[in-house]
Amino acid sequence: MNKKQKDKNMQTQQKEEQIPQEEQDKEAAEAAEAEAEVKKAAKPDLAQQLAECKDKYLRTMAEFENYRRRTASEKAEWILRATKDLALNICDVVDNFERALLQAKVEDLESPFGKGVVLIEKQLVQALEREGVKKIEALGKEFDPEYHEALAHIPSDYEENLVAAIIQNGYLMHDKVIRPVKVAVSNGNKINTQEE
Repeated sequence: MNKKQKDKNMQTQQKEEQIPQEEQDKEAAEAAEAEAEVKKAAKPDLAQQLAECKDKYLRTMAEFENYRRRTASEKAEWILRATKDLALNICDVVDNFERALLQAKVEDLESPFGKGVVLIEKQLVQALEREGVKKIEALGKEFDPEYHEALAHIPSDYEENLVAAIIQNGYLMHDKVIRPVKVAVSNGNKINTQEE
């Protein structure tokens, strides 16, 4: 082979090599473009996913905070209800002591047994007061449906619409009514005590 033919063969070979190289470059450029498009498409997806995850996180934290508050509130309510029920039961006992002491004779109250009963009644009242429970004073005061429950209208020496008699004591716990006072309200008519 002569030199010219060798040169021609080499040139053809180089051209053949150049064509695949150009095709490879073209394919590489297309692949790079596709990859760039995928990255561009992936970036908004990542940003969207990040926003969704952040939203889910915030909602979950808010739900947890609401749950925590609700359970704390329910627990406080249970404690208050249990305390209220216990206080009402003790109030019934105090009322019974009060009734018993009103029926007792003076000599009975001066005996050691009578003094003990009086001390026990005082101790129960003090225990209730330490828990914020107070007796509602109503006798001779104007009828107030917030604190009083009227069971009867009776003639009395009191003016009209004043509490004339207490049928059952009422109690406040932390300035809220736990049991209203059951009362008889005066209708303003004086009691006739003279014989006709």
